[in-house]
Amino acid sequence: MAGKTEALTYKGRPLRRKDNLIYYGSMADKYVIMLQVLDSKKVKDLDVATKVSVQLQLTAADVKSRDRVVKKTEKDSLYAAMDVAAVWLERALSQRM
Repeated sequence: MAGKTEALTYKGRPLRRKDNLIYYGSMADKYVIMLQVLDSKKVKDLDVATKVSVQLQLTAADVKSRDRVVKKTEKDSLYAAMDVAAVWLERALSQRM
């Protein structure tokens, strides 16, 4: 049976993963968060992120890729990175421009 799979979300916003990149938010919005796992370690059978880059980026197609990054930081865990990402994205999308 080919059922419809549910999209993964965090705090009501979509998450998309490709290898070590995770995009948080919708590309239809003005901003999106890009998380990149830079380093990880093995804990039993799982790879656990130990260094994660977080970037708040503009989604406008007419902006050069190097000019898209609005804010960036690095965190020691995926949990800490997602916490910062949720706050940054919420604040950026709630601004009236």
